[in-house]
Amino acid sequence: MTTTNQTFDTIVIGGGPSGLMASIAAAEKGANVLLIEKGKKLGKKLAISGGGRCNVTNRLPTEEVIQHVPGNGRFLYGPFSVFNNYDIIDYFEGLGVPLKEEDHGRMFPVSDRAQDVVQALLREQERLGVTVWKETKVERLLFDDTKVLGVRLTDGQDVGATSVIVAVGGKAVPQTGSTGDGYPWAERAGHTVTTLYPTEVPLLSKEPFIRSKQLQGLALRDVAVTVWSQKGKKLTTHQMDMLFTHFGVSGPAILRCSQFVVKEQMKNGNRPVTLTIDSFPETNEEVLFQQLRKTLADEPKKAVKNSLKSFAQERWLLFLFERSGIDPDQKGATVSNEQLRALAREGKAFSFTSHGTQPIEKAFVTGGGVKTKELNPKTMESKLKDGLHFCGEVIDVHGYTGGYNITSALVTGRVAGLHAASITR
Repeated sequence: MTTTNQTFDTIVIGGGPSGLMASIAAAEKGANVLLIEKGKKLGKKLAISGGGRCNVTNRLPTEEVIQHVPGNGRFLYGPFSVFNNYDIIDYFEGLGVPLKEEDHGRMFPVSDRAQDVVQALLREQERLGVTVWKETKVERLLFDDTKVLGVRLTDGQDVGATSVIVAVGGKAVPQTGSTGDGYPWAERAGHTVTTLYPTEVPLLSKEPFIRSKQLQGLALRDVAVTVWSQKGKKLTTHQMDMLFTHFGVSGPAILRCSQFVVKEQMKNGNRPVTLTIDSFPETNEEVLFQQLRKTLADEPKKAVKNSLKSFAQERWLLFLFERSGIDPDQKGATVSNEQLRALAREGKAFSFTSHGTQPIEKAFVTGGGVKTKELNPKTMESKLKDGLHFCGEVIDVHGYTGGYNITSALVTGRVAGLHAASITR
C-alpha cells in the first residue's frame, strides 16, 4: 500500500459477505473498486458460518424469508426486487459452487466447505480487478454537506471516491472483525443508529435448577418455547430443540426467542421475562392427562418412572415428577389425579424466568443499527449523503439463523455495489 493519496470510483469498507459482494458487483459495472479490510483475511465470518459449512442462503419463498427476519424484514422487499435469494443460488452455482438444500430450505455448498464459497468470491474479485488493502484501518468517512468524498485511514492518508459502501458488520462475533466501527461513522454523517442489542444469543437464568446445574447438558428435542410479556401476552413461540446450560438455556429454539426477551426487558424496566416449555406440542393438556392416566392404569404395580419412561427423556421426566410432587418409585396405582394433572400441566407449560442474555459479543447477530428509513431500499444509498451506502449487519435488519442473515448481507451488498458503481460526478 502506498502512502500517497489515491482516488477510486468506489470504496468498500469491510471484507465480510456484504463487502465482498458489493465490491464484485461494483467492479462488474466497470467501476475502479478498492476494498479495505482491517484484518489479515477476507471472508472470515463466511468461513466459520454454518459450523464451517456456510449456510449461503435459504430457498423459501420471498414472503417466508422475510417472515424469518423479525428485525425490519419488510425493508428487504426493496433490495429483493433487484437481487433475491434465488439469484444468490444461481450466482454461486455460476461461480462453480453447486449448492444443496437441507431442512427448512437451508442451502449449503455440496462440498460442505465454507471455504469454497469464500474462495469463489475471492477469485471473482481478482478476475474483476478489485484492489484489496488488508490490515488497513479506516479512521473516518470524508464528506461535505451533500455527498461523500472518500475515507481517511488511521495512518492519515485520505483516499478519494465517488461512492463509499460501509459493510463493516455489527458487534456480534467480534473475532471476525465486527467491532461496531461503522456506527460512529454513520452518526457523523447525520444518520440515526438505533439501540444495539444481542439477538440469536443464549439466555441467562437465575432459577435454582439452573444454579444447581441440575439439568446442565440436557437437550430437549422439538419442544415449543414461548416468551411472555409482563402482562401475560404471548410474544413468540418457536418449536425446535433447546439445551440447558450452566448459565441458562441455549439451542435453536432459545436463540430464536432471545431477541423477544431483550425487547421485552427494554419495555419492562429490565425485569425478568417468563418463558414456558411445551414438551408435548402436538397434544393438549387434557389429552396428555388422559394418556398418562391410562398408561398408569394399564400397569398399576409398576414404578411410575418405568411406566412413563416413553413420555420423555429420563432426566427431564424425573425433573417434571419432582415439580409435580410425584415420587418416581411410587406405584402407578398410588398416583393421584391431582399429581397427574400437575404433571400434564408441567409437561405442557413448564415455566421459568430469564434475567437477560449473554453479551452482544457472544451473540450470532446484532440487533439495531443504521436506521432503515434513512436508506433507499432499492439502492442502499443514504438519503442524507449522496454516494454513501450501507449494507449487511451494520443496518438495522436482523433475522434468525438459517441463512437469513447471510441472505440479507449478500443481497444488500450486491444492490449497494450495483448502485454505487452507477454514480458519476
